[in-house]
Amino acid sequence: MKKTDAKAPIANKIPTELEKHGDVRIDNYFWMRLSDEQKLSEIKDDQTQKVINYLDLENEYHDKVTNFSKNFQENLFEEMKGRIKEDDASVPYKDNGYFYITRFEKGMQYPIYSRKKGSLEAEEQIMFNVNEMAADFDYYQLGGLNISNDNKLAVFATDTISRRQYFLRIKNLETGKFYKDIIENTTGGSVWANDNKTIFYTKKDPHTLRSEKIYRHVLGTSASEDVEVFHEKDETFGTYVTKSKSDKYIIIGSYSTISTEAQFLDADNPTGAFTILQPRERDLEYSVSHYGNDFYLLTNKDNATNFKLMKTPVSKTAKENWTDVIPHREDTLLEDFSIFKEYLVLEERNNGLNRIRIKRWDNTADYYLPFDEETYSVGVYANPDFDTEIIRYTYNSFTTPASVIDFNMRDQSKEIKKEQEVLGGNFKKENYKSKRVWATARDGKKVAISLVYHKDTKLNSETPLLQYAYGSYGYTIPDGFSTTRLSLLDRGFVYALAHIRGSEYLGRKWYEDGKMLHKKNTFTDFIDCSKYLIENNYTSAKHLYAMGGSAGGLLMGAIVNMNPELYNGIIAAVPFVDVISTMIDDSIPLTTGEYDEWGNPNDKEYYDYIKSYSPYDQVEAKAYPNILVTTGFHDSQVQYWEPAKWVAKLRDLKTDDNLLLLRTNMEAGHGGASGRFDALKETAKDYTFFLALENKLDADLIKP
Repeated sequence: MKKTDAKAPIANKIPTELEKHGDVRIDNYFWMRLSDEQKLSEIKDDQTQKVINYLDLENEYHDKVTNFSKNFQENLFEEMKGRIKEDDASVPYKDNGYFYITRFEKGMQYPIYSRKKGSLEAEEQIMFNVNEMAADFDYYQLGGLNISNDNKLAVFATDTISRRQYFLRIKNLETGKFYKDIIENTTGGSVWANDNKTIFYTKKDPHTLRSEKIYRHVLGTSASEDVEVFHEKDETFGTYVTKSKSDKYIIIGSYSTISTEAQFLDADNPTGAFTILQPRERDLEYSVSHYGNDFYLLTNKDNATNFKLMKTPVSKTAKENWTDVIPHREDTLLEDFSIFKEYLVLEERNNGLNRIRIKRWDNTADYYLPFDEETYSVGVYANPDFDTEIIRYTYNSFTTPASVIDFNMRDQSKEIKKEQEVLGGNFKKENYKSKRVWATARDGKKVAISLVYHKDTKLNSETPLLQYAYGSYGYTIPDGFSTTRLSLLDRGFVYALAHIRGSEYLGRKWYEDGKMLHKKNTFTDFIDCSKYLIENNYTSAKHLYAMGGSAGGLLMGAIVNMNPELYNGIIAAVPFVDVISTMIDDSIPLTTGEYDEWGNPNDKEYYDYIKSYSPYDQVEAKAYPNILVTTGFHDSQVQYWEPAKWVAKLRDLKTDDNLLLLRTNMEAGHGGASGRFDALKETAKDYTFFLALENKLDADLIKP
């Protein structure tokens, strides 16, 4: 990495005293916090201008330090872009008489949503050209697309700030006209009642962004006349509204980390009263599907840690009426299920690997789909039809591009509808190797690490290796294919995905052992995986890199406080690093719903535990690795000031001369840039950071 004369900005220190449980913390950078009103105001007050000035200085510093690699970044972006089929289209799926397609046109940033009536040879009807809709915006996201039962109307959601506060609007697909109805501050989700004029949707609290209220809207009326049908008053819960696949019921769900509740309404009677399926209980979770005269429930009832499938009559829904369909298994996590007229499809996870199980309702067939790679990712995908013997699923691995496959559940034949094209002429699956190894954590647990690398890469202490993980909320990162990752693999990097506790890779207990008062297992698992990779000569501390985002950014902050000597560089994307301050402040978006993930620091036991690992609070005067931190000014999930404060404190205390960079996208939020090419440019910048530290900016691609 080239040295530069650029001077790093030094943030002003304005001490703020924060006291809780008799413990006093001094936060020198508390002043960086701005309200939404301050951020969005056209007239900037003094504090707002100071914060923006500081972020601008950090961006300028980042740009000066990385300017020497600007040409390489652009070339890397073009290389990544060159692997993508720009005029690509999704596999059409049929729903209610129409084939629906999402496609891209060459050179365009955003998708085009279209459909064809009756057959794929029919004339294309463009419903939404997002490129035209996004033309006047720096950020634009269209989602929540929902078609009425008569196929004439579409409700859709837009976000132009990246705050995940969506506007709902309605379009007449026959005339192309937009209705005047505009509904503000929603989650983006909505459902149609069966009368084709009534919409149910979810509103957010404007300050905390908690999804808290369900409303009923009638087409052509003012949003001010909408009727509130449910208010979730428990601040640790959120709510949503959906519709059963059978189109029979509108379902309102309430959810927290460890408890759920559902209520249902006949979709033919939108002004009726909702009925509670089973009142909420702490530690009781269930999700609902409808089939015939029964509701089917994916639930942890009866201490079913890995979940099981139960059913109950629509007329008797309380839990004492629930009966087992698929019993609980200690070694298998039941992740999801899909109901068809003649088949039940189960998505399971066993020993870390996805499985798809197909079972006939009449019990004449019960089998698993065969997959033969050592590590892979598979999932059921886009199956709106109920009366069909075809199930669609996606399959990919670290070395196999994504495929969309139609599988005939009756005769067990399959048809590959589409395989992801990797353009550019250099990719051949056989040029890459993947495998899974198991590291032993300090408490004896075995932690899986999925690896992929080019066949010509020599594995030794000089090999650069990027270790990635997330490790929170039970989310399991799939071992999936990436065209952008090839730019690292082709330059000699190994990519390692660590399946640490906090995910559900090895079942629900694997998640439980990585949350609340067990959260540090997430961090020590990652560190122990790093040590395993070094000790087994896959790499060395001089060539080991780490990356994580959001809660995975918290992971990055924790590991560099605990074992900074293990890593040459890390990227922390939109990192959740000021954990104790955020979890104490229930005015910050999404805080109250997080108590069952991290713990409530209003309880001293949790306060002390969170503080003991919170990256911002644990920064010390010592040497840190090279660090790149990225954030979005409008981030609603992790407020921009967390990474900004963290960088300021690191810069003040660290004793090394390694790089410390902060890059803030002033137009985006938690998900980064909205356009597909703009997102690629951000990835190119990130990869350039690692490649520059390895002095590989001039390395040619490995030729197949």
